[in-house]
Amino acid sequence: MINLFGKTILITGGSRGIGAACVRLFVRAGAHVAFTYASSEVTAQKLIDEIGKEKVKCYQFDLSSETDAAGLINRVINDFGSIDILVNNAGVWEKGEADLMSLENWERTLRINLTGMYIITKAVLPIMKKNNFGRIINISSTAGQRGEANYSHYAASKGGMISFTKSLAAEFGKFNINTNSVAPGWVLTDMSEDVFSDKEYMEKARKEIPVQRIAAAEDIAGPVLFLASEMARHINGEILNVNGGSVLCG
Repeated sequence: MINLFGKTILITGGSRGIGAACVRLFVRAGAHVAFTYASSEVTAQKLIDEIGKEKVKCYQFDLSSETDAAGLINRVINDFGSIDILVNNAGVWEKGEADLMSLENWERTLRINLTGMYIITKAVLPIMKKNNFGRIINISSTAGQRGEANYSHYAASKGGMISFTKSLAAEFGKFNINTNSVAPGWVLTDMSEDVFSDKEYMEKARKEIPVQRIAAAEDIAGPVLFLASEMARHINGEILNVNGGSVLCG
């Protein structure tokens, strides 16, 4: 039912986890997909080989140090002609007690999760304004709404992303650019692999979720696809919680 034929999507951090699930789903919906990866070209190429090279290209871009967002966007435009939909997915989740973490740790998280999202979005917005069309979906987190002990820097970055989402919605809606956010709870990805290596903790987390299951990456990709589609054309500035009911906030 959702058809994105003729649309081009840029997904940051698209080589694995939620990003890779989004790449697969958007291709199935008929879109051309560009995605970035930070370091593992092998992982990125494996995903392309799985899907097929006709509609997908990958671009190395490290948000922890890279500043030439305009260069990245120009490469995507040269390859696909436009960028209609932006999914800001790239991010890090690293433990850090607020009274013990280093300033370097704090700044790295903010740099990748918040500032990196901003520089990519800033580079894409002129294209969307010119075309009088755009969809921006930011992958935030329930941590950005309620906070998270031992991950205050992560929660702060995602809280900033949520506020940025609402600000863009108000500022660019008149250009037919809708900006929304998907806020996952626990998701079974590489990012949560270490913490869920403790099977007892994993089972405790599962039981605390009303639907009694931890999300797979595909459970997040579906709502992202919906927000990118014409079915969601009147949704703007929304934070869509995808957490099985574990955090009930609107």
